[in-house]
Amino acid sequence: MTQRPYVLLSVAMSVDGYIDDAGDRRLLLSNDADFDRVDEVRAGVDAILVGANTIRRDNPRLLVRSAARREERVACGLPESPVKVTLTGLGDLDRGARFFTTGQVEKIVYAACPAADRARERLAGVASVVDAGDPIDLNVVLADLAARGIHRLMVEGGSAIHTRFLTAGLVDEIHLVIAPFFVGDPTAPRFVGDGVFPRHAGHRMELAEARPLGDVVLLRYLLN
Repeated sequence: MTQRPYVLLSVAMSVDGYIDDAGDRRLLLSNDADFDRVDEVRAGVDAILVGANTIRRDNPRLLVRSAARREERVACGLPESPVKVTLTGLGDLDRGARFFTTGQVEKIVYAACPAADRARERLAGVASVVDAGDPIDLNVVLADLAARGIHRLMVEGGSAIHTRFLTAGLVDEIHLVIAPFFVGDPTAPRFVGDGVFPRHAGHRMELAEARPLGDVVLLRYLLN
C-alpha cells in the first residue's frame, strides 16, 4: 500500500447541507468558538489543501491565526503555519491571491498534465507546480506529499474536492460543523455532490465526538 498522509476533512454546513450561499460574499457558517477550534486543528497539521475554486471564490490565507500556536510550531522546528496545497485542472490561478502572497510557508500546486506548464509559467517564484496526471490523481498527490514529509493533511474544500476525496476512500476523519440555519438555494454549493461513497447505509462511519460550540455543533467521524 502506498504511503500517504492521514487525511482530515474539515467543513461547516447549514442544516440543509450547504457550505455557502450564492451571494458574492462568503457565508459565515461558524462562530468564534469554532473558528478558534479550527485554528487549533490547523496548528496541528503539516499541510492544508483547498481546491482552485475555493482560492478564486474565498481568497483564503490558510494561516494559523493564534500567535501562541505559531510560536509553539516554531519552537518545534516547524514553520509558523502549515504548507499550503491546491489542485488545478486549468492552471489559471492568480499569483496575487492570498494563498500565494501570505505566510512564509511552502506552496504546492498539483496541476492536471495539460495545465502544468501554464501553471508553472503563471506561478514561477511563488509556488512549486507538480504534474499530477490527467485528470489529477489524488493517490499521486498524496504519495508526493508523503514523500515531502507531510504526515497530517487537512482538506478544507470546496464541494468538488470533498466529493473526490470521500468517493475515493481517502479520508480518515471528518470534522463536520452544523450551523443552526437553512440556506435553501439550489444554486448554492453543498458539502458534497453526487457520487458513489464507500461509507453508506451499509457501512456507517464511527461517531467519535459530538460537541456543542455555542450555537453550532461539531460532529467528528472516523472513517478508516
